[in-house]
Amino acid sequence: MAFHRILTMQDYNFESKFNGRWDPLLRQIIRILSENSRMSIVDIARQLKVSRKTVVDRMDMAQKELGIKYTVELDEARLNLANPHVVLIKFDKKPEEAEIRRILEKSHIPQFVAMVNGSYDLLIYTNAENVNEYVYWDTSTRVLLAKYRASWQPSDLAFRHLGFFPLRNELLQKLDIPELQKKIILLLNDNARISFSEIARRLGMKQNTVAYNFKKLLDSKYIKKFTLVIRNPPPVSVMAMCGKYVIGEGFESASMRVRKEVTLLDDKLPLVSRCLFSARLVGSWDFFFIGVYDDYETAVKRMIKVYRNGFRDHGVKTIHGTITKVLIGDLPARSLEPQKEFNMIRWVPGVQPVVEKPINTTAMA
Repeated sequence: MAFHRILTMQDYNFESKFNGRWDPLLRQIIRILSENSRMSIVDIARQLKVSRKTVVDRMDMAQKELGIKYTVELDEARLNLANPHVVLIKFDKKPEEAEIRRILEKSHIPQFVAMVNGSYDLLIYTNAENVNEYVYWDTSTRVLLAKYRASWQPSDLAFRHLGFFPLRNELLQKLDIPELQKKIILLLNDNARISFSEIARRLGMKQNTVAYNFKKLLDSKYIKKFTLVIRNPPPVSVMAMCGKYVIGEGFESASMRVRKEVTLLDDKLPLVSRCLFSARLVGSWDFFFIGVYDDYETAVKRMIKVYRNGFRDHGVKTIHGTITKVLIGDLPARSLEPQKEFNMIRWVPGVQPVVEKPINTTAMA
């Protein structure tokens, strides 16, 4: 078996051009708000030892130039949205973008839809209340796209290592949770920084009632994080890759090593984290990854080749493409520390899977 050198932080400690162009203070504020978008301006200013006006000015600039949306990362499993899928589509005859949007936006099931330039044409992330609902959507959408001879490659999302896709309100409106909590989630999904007084005004109730139900909402753990998404990221190459491999002796070690290596592919304080989404799949493909890089060539070198090299003893096959336009939903672009956020899982036959968090990077030096 071939020997693979374990890479260290020094191998991957490089500054992306698109991150380096932005004011370090703005990047710090984006990181703070990515981790907790409800943090007050006073607390942000105190943490960064700057004036409140400085924080407000930077936040206004981010809103104008980057299209910041403050939102929530929800625990889909706790909300009984346990049918997430990643669907890749290749068309023999590519339809117009407006036609794709027209067909897909009618349903509440697609949460994210993007055009892709590469080995496939369309990327869809879905979730549904139950399997039957997903199957119905799957079948009916294939029928609607039949005249474009769409090659359909769906996979169940089995385990989420890192990242999220913001959920659409059309899906959240169908949640089977207390009605008032649902209404608060809908408002937070649109603006996670909304004040209790504004929630009370919109829902026609007292602030103490809002505060009580907000606490109940947090206690339910439906909300994993108050966060943000950057709707207008700087010019970058957003690469989406799926892969398939042959699982055999040594696979688990290779898997743990490669995933650890990929999580280290980031700048010290990025405007946009390099790893946006990483998940284990079951179905047409075995894994899914979205990464952000300066350009296509860098994405291939730092992402595609890392996977191919790391799994070369396991018959790895990959399919990849650059996201060119988001048609539905939001790209989950934000700034988080991957070593703290990334969930590792050990799959050992006959043994209950073990989730490890945070990653122990010292063992890799």
